[in-house]
Amino acid sequence: MTDATMHAGQFATLLIMAVALGMDAFSLGIGIGLKGIRLRDVLRLSTVIAVFHVIMPLAGMYAGHFVSGLLGHVATMAAGVLLLLLGGHMIYNSLRGEAAQTIDYRSSVGTFLFAFSVSIDSFSVGVTLGMFKADIVLTVLLFGFFGGLMSVLGLLLGRRVSQNLGGFGEALGGAILLIFGLLFIF
Repeated sequence: MTDATMHAGQFATLLIMAVALGMDAFSLGIGIGLKGIRLRDVLRLSTVIAVFHVIMPLAGMYAGHFVSGLLGHVATMAAGVLLLLLGGHMIYNSLRGEAAQTIDYRSSVGTFLFAFSVSIDSFSVGVTLGMFKADIVLTVLLFGFFGGLMSVLGLLLGRRVSQNLGGFGEALGGAILLIFGLLFIF
């Protein structure tokens, strides 16, 4: 029973983190959706974002395994601080009210730059999860699925709602990461 409880707890934690990281793609997707986007572009952009939400945490987890072996007990504290910084940065960006995207998401370079920019935080969280030796397959599948899903939802919702929800989504994602960072530290 204890092993099942531990796996359920890890799944719940990874699920919440995947949704929190997907909030970045969601909020930026709303901004792009407000400018008008074709459904074909929604599918293409969301697919690339989902792929990046698999690659980035995977690379981060391998880096985290390496760092964990070097740092030992300090890794837990470093992981918590990393999540605190990442969550604080996401909240700061949402409050600052960044200007509209200047990247042309329709070009190949623009698509990859956009997907990379909304997935870079997945690398940082992947480093943290690698330090804790989280389940790699489950992590990348959840992060990829929710990264793609949240970007589709943001892009489609952006065609219909005001821009205020975008900042709220990023702030919510940052708050969730802050909470996990505090839990790791204390």
